[in-house]
Amino acid sequence: MTTTIKTRPVESQEYWTQSNGKKLFMAEKRSVAGPAKGTILLVHGSSMGSQGFDLSIPGDEDASILDWFACRGFDIWRMDFIGYGRSDKPADHLATVAQGVPDLLAATDLIKKTRNAGPPMLVGFSSGALRAALFAQHHPDRVKRLALDAMVYTGKGSPTLKKRAEKIAEWKSSVTRPIDPAFLMSTMTRDHSETAMPGRMKPYVDAILAIETTVPNGTYIDMCENLPVCDPKQIKVPTAILRGQYDGIASDEDLLEFFRLLPNPDKEFIMMPGIAHAAATSKNYMRFYDAIHSFFSRPETVFKG
Repeated sequence: MTTTIKTRPVESQEYWTQSNGKKLFMAEKRSVAGPAKGTILLVHGSSMGSQGFDLSIPGDEDASILDWFACRGFDIWRMDFIGYGRSDKPADHLATVAQGVPDLLAATDLIKKTRNAGPPMLVGFSSGALRAALFAQHHPDRVKRLALDAMVYTGKGSPTLKKRAEKIAEWKSSVTRPIDPAFLMSTMTRDHSETAMPGRMKPYVDAILAIETTVPNGTYIDMCENLPVCDPKQIKVPTAILRGQYDGIASDEDLLEFFRLLPNPDKEFIMMPGIAHAAATSKNYMRFYDAIHSFFSRPETVFKG
């Protein structure tokens, strides 16, 4: 299907592939105005699949992250991890951070096969940042650049994880947990009630609940009991840490230590003012979009030393 966003034609397509014998859903948007400036893969977090990345809101042309980047010349993809969205949902699948690695292998295989493109640039959101970071750690040849939003490292000093850990027995007693409008709204308001963009909140919630009302508990368990789940010293690709000013998922000190340990000098720590945990639905969403766009548009270095 081809649509026109801000006078630039954008082509969209859906795909199915396999991960460990299970069906994995993916979707792509790309400009048809010329060759792609680069390939982006969005990596979702704990509490919903990827449908929230591609909102359609009358009067809000920027609501879809896919449209925004496709209009600027990028080939951009989203995927639903096994257990989420439109992908298969095995009854016993916790969808831990580590279980996301084979899903990302399958996704990057499909992107390469479909577009004959080089390694994509990954944007990970919350526990999706942990999935993307772990994938880059083990498969650096599959990742050109890495952007980690709403990231956590050890969990030290995190008010969100301290509160979440109070329910660890509940998370461990079941493979999945229910999600509802109140919970999804809280992901945008829990750290600071005024950061969220009102016009995006209900469409975001509605888009998620139209596809799923339960999600797996694996990443919640990982983030309460198993941090750190990735080693920054082993992440060799260019990496940006995107930190919302009010995000309670991690402390500044925790993320700065992760950043310090990254070995590649092509790295950035980006503080996003007026943003909490959910950057894409915040009033200051353009600071988030611009940070990713800028990092992914950097010219390659000539001298590396």
